[in-house]
Amino acid sequence: MSSTVIIDYGMGNLRSVQKAFEKIGEPASISSCPREIASAARLVLPGVGAFRDAAAALRQHDLTGVITDHISADRPFLGICLGLQLLMEVSFEDGQHEGLGIIPGAVRRFDLPVDYKIPHMGWNQLQPVSGRPLVPLLEGLSTDSWFYFVHSYYVDPADAGWIAATTDYGGAFVSVVSRGQVMATQFHPEKSQLAGLRLLSNFLSLSNLVPDRP
Repeated sequence: MSSTVIIDYGMGNLRSVQKAFEKIGEPASISSCPREIASAARLVLPGVGAFRDAAAALRQHDLTGVITDHISADRPFLGICLGLQLLMEVSFEDGQHEGLGIIPGAVRRFDLPVDYKIPHMGWNQLQPVSGRPLVPLLEGLSTDSWFYFVHSYYVDPADAGWIAATTDYGGAFVSVVSRGQVMATQFHPEKSQLAGLRLLSNFLSLSNLVPDRP
């Protein structure tokens, strides 16, 4: 079993994420087996699609417990797009649905001026939160770096201490969260070329870092 495991719960561009890790020399594996996932040094939770279906799929595959146990053990974890949103307590996408509850707060739909299209799709930039040290995930990335987004919903943490960076699209929304060894992005690093590969490389180095506890 690879030290980095990409969680397969039936929703996500798993092979694209795996190929991105391969490009930086990490033979990440893909698994839906709770035992294998529980033994991983680092976990990656990608996702594309509806929150309700994703949360149900995690339960059906008996993966919610192994994910929360991994995070409780202070091992590196990376959520990508829907994988970020699943960390929240609740989502209001097509109703009200319970998430993993790692981050207090909610997932909400964009409410934008009429000249902004939903979903927010394409390339955009990050603005690290001022007054907070740059989180390890963003080391070596300038504010001129571009990342690829595809989403109609955004996360709204109740605790601002989770917010590492925002992105502007008709107003600022949260695009990176980080606390300790838990981090997640609203964009797709695996589709974000060199900037995305640098971010994934930063993630791989986390097991050698002291977590930035609140």
